[in-house]
Amino acid sequence: MILEQLPLSKQVEIVFHTIREELLHMTSGIVFLHVRNNVVGKFGIRHFPLENKGGVVKISENGLTDTMQATFRQLATELLKHKKSWTHGEIAFEFALRNQTLCASVIFESHYNMANVMMSPSQRRHLKELL
Repeated sequence: MILEQLPLSKQVEIVFHTIREELLHMTSGIVFLHVRNNVVGKFGIRHFPLENKGGVVKISENGLTDTMQATFRQLATELLKHKKSWTHGEIAFEFALRNQTLCASVIFESHYNMANVMMSPSQRRHLKELL
């Protein structure tokens, strides 16, 4: 299977399937994806393993249930529909369980490469006009 042929939403589903076991033991963190040319390269989870409740630090034993993970995955793929004409950068899905309720948000980070900007003839003309 060639990743370039898969829509980004399907690649996100593959990511969530791959990290499923890890999410079963997490109550909070950030799922991140590095994207280049609409292809997920590196991905993983930034852990927030400790909780502080009333001054007591504890490590959670239980994480996201299968139902919560399905909801999280669906949310992640739906949010991709709102990002138009974006091909390079990082997507970060932050999540936390609060009173056994899944709370999540997304950050889209665009990446640009100055060497690519300077090499494109049309962009060089545009830069000359600006200068």
